[in-house]
Amino acid sequence: MWYFAWMLGLPLAAMFAVMNAMWFEMREDKKLTED
Repeated sequence: MWYFAWMLGLPLAAMFAVMNAMWFEMREDKKLTED
């Protein structure tokens, strides 16, 4: 049943990576607009 963990874990990791990238981009944009 290891593939159940993969089916749940891979989309979760992908979503986490996308959210992390979006948050990082937003933070960089704020830093640029502050200057």
